[in-house]
Amino acid sequence: MEFFNRVSELDAVLNWSRLQLDNLNLDNVEDSRKKDIRQLCLTFNRLTILPDSISLLYNLEVVDISNNALAFICEDITKLMKLRTFIARNNQLDESSFPKEFGSLQIETLNLSGNRMKEIPAQFLELKRIQSLSVGGNRLKNIPTEIENLISLETLYLGGNLISTIPPELANLPRLKYLALCDNRIQSIPPQLSRLNSLISLSLHNNLLTFLPREILNLVHLQELSLRGNPLVVRFIKDMTYDPPSLLELAGRTVKSRNIPYRHSDLPDHLHHYLNLASKCPNPKCAGVYFDSCVRHIKFVDFCGKYRLPLMHYLCSPECTSPCSSSSQSDTESEEENNVPVDRLQKVLLG
Repeated sequence: MEFFNRVSELDAVLNWSRLQLDNLNLDNVEDSRKKDIRQLCLTFNRLTILPDSISLLYNLEVVDISNNALAFICEDITKLMKLRTFIARNNQLDESSFPKEFGSLQIETLNLSGNRMKEIPAQFLELKRIQSLSVGGNRLKNIPTEIENLISLETLYLGGNLISTIPPELANLPRLKYLALCDNRIQSIPPQLSRLNSLISLSLHNNLLTFLPREILNLVHLQELSLRGNPLVVRFIKDMTYDPPSLLELAGRTVKSRNIPYRHSDLPDHLHHYLNLASKCPNPKCAGVYFDSCVRHIKFVDFCGKYRLPLMHYLCSPECTSPCSSSSQSDTESEEENNVPVDRLQKVLLG
């Protein structure tokens, strides 16, 4: 019985790797075997097109066509309704290489790292069952806001691109566990990412980060945080500037901090709206507020008793803070930051 099981497993795999193939010719594959094949491996060949003949293997679940010269994916791939894993690393694919109906597939794992995509194809954002998306080592300049549609996504790898900003919509992925944004041009992290309650690993190394939002403390399941190769390990606080508040803001601060009552009928609509935009100063020793003008303040917060992370605060004025030092906590430090559980982060890589 064990022998027959082995034979069955071998029949389910068609491995034509490293054969110098420039076409997929299935004429020599018996029809009876075509229906049994579940995995197709065509790595390290010379294929430039994934041809329509692949649809003859209609029970395929896994296709690996990495390390070819692939520039086009045939439309008939959409007939492979059992396809769950599609890997095409290190090819010449761009955003125009995929058929319009690619998003109708039931793909769960998609790996297209090492290609030539300048943007994530719209079809990828329609893959309702996708759990792992890897588009590292391409030429991506941004992350589309529609990424939030991939609600089953658990792993997102976007390292080695040209990304400079992260859309807040990325925080709307409830199952995301592993997020890799390393080796890009990212300058800041949106505080909304603190809503990624399932996140275990966050890779941000080799970017242009000079601070982290303090909301990152809310990532309660985060175990690995990679920050090496960012300017945040260099002292930069002296370079910060503070723009004085306008007369409008000074008046608004007075109204809010002194609790002066006002009604909608007392003020023009735009002023009433403006007063409602007041942000409370996070300094527990200050009862002030701010609107447009605030001072950026970096605090080095202790993690695991070993690592100090620069977290961003916005304060109402320079008088709210004392000079920050990497060897002592500032007066504005909250109990939340002083009492970070030692098991919160298992790895913090700063260098």
